[in-house]
Amino acid sequence: MPAVPDPDALAGRIKDWAAGLGFQQTGITGIDLGADEARLEAWLARQYHGEMGYLAAHGTRRSRPAELVPRTLSVISVRIDYLPEPMAAADAQLADPTRAYVSRYALGRDYHKLVRGRLQRLADRIAGEIGPFGYRVFSDSAPVLEKPLARNAGLGWIGKHTNLINRHDGSWFFLGEIYTDLALPVDEAFTRDHCGSCTRCIEVCPTGAIVGPYTLDARRCISYLTIELKGAIPLEWREAIGNRIYGCDDCQLVCPWNRYAKLSTEADFRPRHGLGTASLLELFAWDEPTFLARTEGSAIRRIGYERWRRNLAVALGNAPADRVVVGVLEAALAGATPLVREHLEWAVARQRGRLAASAGPPG
Repeated sequence: MPAVPDPDALAGRIKDWAAGLGFQQTGITGIDLGADEARLEAWLARQYHGEMGYLAAHGTRRSRPAELVPRTLSVISVRIDYLPEPMAAADAQLADPTRAYVSRYALGRDYHKLVRGRLQRLADRIAGEIGPFGYRVFSDSAPVLEKPLARNAGLGWIGKHTNLINRHDGSWFFLGEIYTDLALPVDEAFTRDHCGSCTRCIEVCPTGAIVGPYTLDARRCISYLTIELKGAIPLEWREAIGNRIYGCDDCQLVCPWNRYAKLSTEADFRPRHGLGTASLLELFAWDEPTFLARTEGSAIRRIGYERWRRNLAVALGNAPADRVVVGVLEAALAGATPLVREHLEWAVARQRGRLAASAGPPG
């Protein structure tokens, strides 16, 4: 561990350097996450993590930073805004059942590499100032309790929807961390909860995944169902998914604190390939080479083409009854994988049922 003659001055410079790299806020905290460890263990015991076995696989390394990165003494926590367009645009896309809704964070380039790259540059700047030191950079890329660390670093509070909220900037931001062996002065933790009696996020959740304030049953969350779940989407949640084909932003769209959210200035977070306004049929027409080409460098790539088709099939099943949609779905049955075929058949049956109902009784 290198000696730091003036830790307070260094901490101030770190925040200035981070701002220069495009981070909207930086805080520093210690590594005590005891209360959050207990909450995580209780959450896992309820099986709320579903198929996300990696959330339990690392034991206490997730909640004890020094077990993940030995000799860690301090955590530098940063946030970077990503909202690419006004929320009214997202509301309009979501309200049109013929259009595809992609979670706003995934419209542009994958944030993981961008945030980690900026953090690496910050670490290099620190090393240039004090010499070599021990560290690792993260952005949703390792067993790290990002939101509790950010709260402890003073970046905001964890809302009833379980996202971090900043009183002045809402919740449309990514988080990143530097675990370091530097003994730095810590910032005041954000201990006040400003959600008050508001329950809009709980009430708007299409699948009732927010089972209580500050508690998410991921198995019911549309982000989990469309991204993390590898198999068939349970029948009970397919209708509620609506036109959401990758993730869900409903709880953020209704959060009153997001009236303060600011648009991102990052070009990499802007929508690519028309994903912000695309129709369901337009995206369903992508073959696999097109999907791979247009999701290069995107977070969407991680679900693969099969799950992409699965999600679109469900959304088309939820779209307004249309014989053209039925024809497209039926044509796709030939050559579909068993997983996709199941969802295509469900969508065809749903479309045909509504068409028959709209036609009325014969004669």
